[in-house]
Amino acid sequence: MTVRLLLADDHPVVRAGLRAVLESEPGFEVVAEAATAEAAVERATAGGVDVVLMDLRFGPDAMHGSEATAAITGRGGGAPRVLVLTTYDTDADILAAVEAGASGYLLKDAPPEELAAAVRTAAAGRSALAPAVAHRLMHRLRAPAQALTRRELEVLGLVAEGLSNQQISKRLFLSQATVKSHLVHVFAKLSVESRTAAVAEARARGLLR
Repeated sequence: MTVRLLLADDHPVVRAGLRAVLESEPGFEVVAEAATAEAAVERATAGGVDVVLMDLRFGPDAMHGSEATAAITGRGGGAPRVLVLTTYDTDADILAAVEAGASGYLLKDAPPEELAAAVRTAAAGRSALAPAVAHRLMHRLRAPAQALTRRELEVLGLVAEGLSNQQISKRLFLSQATVKSHLVHVFAKLSVESRTAAVAEARARGLLR
């Protein structure tokens, strides 16, 4: 059976490279490309696609790949599988993609045979994770007390962007007390005492870009 693919990436050269690699594999057919996450959602929901290869970043103000993944997989039965293909391997990106319903998470430096195997695995309804991504998730499972939650990563990411507690509370629809509580937990888990140190430590650990 032919696996019908949709390539979602804002770089034409990347899409061309993926098309060349994937169409050289037996049983793969690239049926569409999308330069934006919105276009990927529209094409994926139109039918005739088995697996979407989804980038995460489509520009500073564009829909995020995780949002598009959630929109595609949220349709339930018959929805295409989504395989995230990105350059980012931070906890924040991985958790967002997995929680959005991605069937797999692969890095763009993966060799062609690994990419092809991941596509087949996703098409079969199984999980396909890059070794580095699987390692990060296993580490979180082994040391849950030290791992930042998705919300804590979200708050810390906004701190890294320079937002105040008040601005973060408005952005995330949380009370300032809740934002402060999240930061207290972040400081404790990272063994730091300031916002600047928390951001630096999180980046050093690969939790934030």
